Amino acid sequence: MSNDTPAPTNHDHVLLHTEGHAAYITLNRPKALNALDHAMVLRIEEALSAWASDPGIEVVVIEGAGERGLCAGGDIRAIHEDARTGGTASAGFWRDEYRLNALIARYPKPYVALMDGIVMGGGVGVSAHGSVRIVTERSKVAMPETGIGFVPDVGGTYLLTLAPGELGTHLALTGASVGAADALLCGLADHFVSSAELPALARELAVDPVHSVLERHVRRPPLGGLGAAREWIDHCYAADTAEEIVGRLLASGVPAAKDAADTLLSKSPTAVKVTLAALRRARRLGALERVLEQEYRVSCAALSSPDLVEGIRAQVIDKDRAPHWTPATLEDVTPADVDRFFAPLDAHELRLVATASSQEVVW
Repeated sequence: MSNDTPAPTNHDHVLLHTEGHAAYITLNRPKALNALDHAMVLRIEEALSAWASDPGIEVVVIEGAGERGLCAGGDIRAIHEDARTGGTASAGFWRDEYRLNALIARYPKPYVALMDGIVMGGGVGVSAHGSVRIVTERSKVAMPETGIGFVPDVGGTYLLTLAPGELGTHLALTGASVGAADALLCGLADHFVSSAELPALARELAVDPVHSVLERHVRRPPLGGLGAAREWIDHCYAADTAEEIVGRLLASGVPAAKDAADTLLSKSPTAVKVTLAALRRARRLGALERVLEQEYRVSCAALSSPDLVEGIRAQVIDKDRAPHWTPATLEDVTPADVDRFFAPLDAHELRLVATASSQEVVW
C-alpha cells in the first residue's frame, strides 16, 4: 500500500447506494466476516431512517461483501476487551443495535435480506427481522452465543420462541447452525434462492416489484434434518430445567439426541440456564420490543460474568477451544445466579415503543 492510499474509514464498512427504486446496504468487512461494530449499526440506522420517508425508494436490500457470508455477528473481540476491563462501551453498542433490530422489524417498506453463507448472532438481527428473508444452499444460520458464555440477543430469543415446538430451544441451547430448509422450517427465513442467482435478483429489485422478482428466482430448498427430529426434540426440550433436558436427551436412545446433550454440556452452564429462562420468559412477553428490552438486561449483566471473558478467550482470542466455565456444571448454577441476569437496570433500562403488530408491507 502506498503512503498516498487513504486508511479505511468506518463508512467503508457499510457501503450504501441506490439504483432505480431500490436502496442497497453492503456490509463490507469481509476479512472479519462482516462483523458489526457500533459505527456500522449507526450508519445502517441512519440510512434506513432516511429511506423510510424517501418516496423514490420502494425496497431495501442488505447483503454481505465477500464469499463467506452476510455477517458472523458483533465484533466480539471488542466486547471481550470491554468485559475484561470493566468497560461499558458494549452496553451502548447493544442499545443501538437492538433499536436497529426493532426498526428493521417494523420497517414500512420491503426489507430484503440476502442470507447467503454465514449468518450468526448480530447477522441474524439485521436479517431475520426483515420482511423478505432469502437463504441459499450455502446458508448457515445460528445463534451460537452459549458457546462464548453469552445468551442469544438481537431479538434471537423472540425469533426462536416462534419456531415450531421446541426447535428454537434446541437451537438456542446448543448453538447449532441450520441450512436453508431448516431455517425456513424454524421461521428464520422465507424463501430459498440459489446463490448463483442472487446477483440477478438484487439487480432486478431496482426495477421490478418484489413479488415478481421472487417468482422468477425462488426454488425448492434441499432437504433439512430438523423436521424428522421433531419427536425427540419436542419431548426433550419441553422439560422444565436444563438438567432435565440433558437427562431426557441422554435417555432417549437417539444418537442425535446424545450428540445434542454432549454439545449442550460443553457450553457455559450459566449461559445455558439463562438462555432457557430467557426463552420461557420471552414467550410471555409477546412483542419483539419487550423481548429486546429483556435481552438488554441480560446482555448488560453478562458483561460482568466471568464466562463471557473466558468463552471469547477460548473460542476467538487464544482459540484453544477449552473454556473453564464458572460455575463448571449446570447443577452448580443457582436460581439466584440466573435471576441476576434479569434484574432491572433502573435508569439504564432500554425502553422501546411496541406497536400492536408489524406495519403491513405492501409489495
